[in-house]
Amino acid sequence: MTVPLTADAHEYGLVGDGTADDRPALQKLVDALGDATAADGRPRTVRVPAGRYVIRDRPVLWRSGVSLTGAGRGATCFALTNPGAPTRPVPLAWFTTAQHGAGRENHIADVTFAHFEIDGSGVRTEEYEVLAKGLGLQYVLRGRFSDLYIHDTAATGFGCDFLQDTVVEGVLAERCGRQDPGEKMGGAGIGIGVGGWGPVERTTVTDCTANGNGTNGIFLELQQDDWVPPRGIRVTACHTEDNRYGISDWGADGLLVTGCTMLGNHVAGFDVSAQGTTSVGGRGGIVTGCVIDGNVGDGVALGNTPGPYAFRGNRISNNGRYGYWQHNLAGGDQEPATDIVLESNDLHDNALDGIRVDAPLHEPAIFGNRVRNNGRRAAPRAEGGGEGVRCGPLSLTDENADWLPGGHRGKELTVGARNTGDAAGAIAGDTAGTTAGEADSTAAGTTAGDAAGTAAEVTVVVVDNTATELTLAPARPGAETAWPAGTPAPGAGYRLPDCPAPRTGLTAAAAVAHPYVHGNRVRDDGRPRTQTHALWIAHEATWTGGRVSGNDFSGNASAATRFDSSPSGGRWRDNDG
Repeated sequence: MTVPLTADAHEYGLVGDGTADDRPALQKLVDALGDATAADGRPRTVRVPAGRYVIRDRPVLWRSGVSLTGAGRGATCFALTNPGAPTRPVPLAWFTTAQHGAGRENHIADVTFAHFEIDGSGVRTEEYEVLAKGLGLQYVLRGRFSDLYIHDTAATGFGCDFLQDTVVEGVLAERCGRQDPGEKMGGAGIGIGVGGWGPVERTTVTDCTANGNGTNGIFLELQQDDWVPPRGIRVTACHTEDNRYGISDWGADGLLVTGCTMLGNHVAGFDVSAQGTTSVGGRGGIVTGCVIDGNVGDGVALGNTPGPYAFRGNRISNNGRYGYWQHNLAGGDQEPATDIVLESNDLHDNALDGIRVDAPLHEPAIFGNRVRNNGRRAAPRAEGGGEGVRCGPLSLTDENADWLPGGHRGKELTVGARNTGDAAGAIAGDTAGTTAGEADSTAAGTTAGDAAGTAAEVTVVVVDNTATELTLAPARPGAETAWPAGTPAPGAGYRLPDCPAPRTGLTAAAAVAHPYVHGNRVRDDGRPRTQTHALWIAHEATWTGGRVSGNDFSGNASAATRFDSSPSGGRWRDNDG
């Protein structure tokens, strides 16, 4: 075979008619170009004209120095299927340590994957298989992944690990992780394993979008617990929406996240924790200039990290639990996080506390923030049913209600079984709701049984509400409905729990040592006011030393401060309110 530097796929046997299996011809061409590159050191490119190219039952084993470029998203599409191999994952291209011996000395170099679509909807394995990706390469050097549309894969869409001197740009990942129930490894839109190249991995992820994926929109994950968490990784100008987590740092050092949007994710917009393969949280990261808004659970969830970590100049708003939540999961690092910095952020209109500390902090710096109008989950319990009640795919409307707008944000709505027939709407109560420090329970859409009419209870999560309509979270990322077993019938009975209290600007419910809290404006100027206190030190907390000065704590619903545990030492002065 004559091997040019650029090969037209049609001239080498690929058909692209949506029916013929193009994998054998593509594998033969990739092998020929890879052999030629190994012989003369000159990288090659496969150009694939518009068409739908079926990759059936086996992935293509990729070769170093071979690039793949199409005619654009929607024009050139690789359709992955496995009808004859139901136990086998079928990514478009793979080269891995476990299957092929990939490593620092046996890597893929000088490759570009650009301008095409990967449709993974035709792959279904008998059990969840983490390798059922769109792309699955490991140890890539000088790679470029550009203008790709990857969707409906059984596991992670873009699942390439150990990227050195590599750029991932303009990748759109939608509805990936179809077979991931939410707790398995992988299942992300863009998932990048880190640490294989050593303490520095020069990787940039920019201008990417991850929407409706089973676990993370974008995540970085340390792959071996004895590896050094790598520096050099940047995530810029990306958008994550309707994933379980928006962007997650599960083991990098010094991750830079800038100018990103994290909206409507089910558990948290930005997450640092021990949920990755090695149970190692990120450290040393900087998140700046991001919009973290309207997530079903928390805006930022940080834990299992020794620190430091810094959040500067972000908008963290309208989230269904806390704006910022410091916590530790079991199984990960439990030591106090040191040098956590919250600077010049705008934390407002979150359902519970603006900032919640449920894990120890040492020498945190919280300064120059505006923490306002939080505690929006202030509506009393309510129930109803009968005439005027109807459900849509992502809503429940009660024409007879008069709810506080935003007052049910983040609550669990139970529909069915106890159909009271009461069309009167809200009923006030004084029971404190769920405890403020409990673990996240925002995985929407769990059912108490099959939905036979309104006989079985269904529990869903409220994203927001007007006076008469509740907006609901989808049953899982990428779903088009909150009701996995069918929309409840008109008149279905429903109930909502009471609001918790207190709901503060800043709550300490763990040990806080030598904090620096300065120049913050922690107040509520809404009508009605829902942020009960500027600062609450809970009975289980300790607050030792440090400095609290120059803050504006005036204008909250109940009082400026509440000390169920008295602070010890330190300097408190010049705080208004």
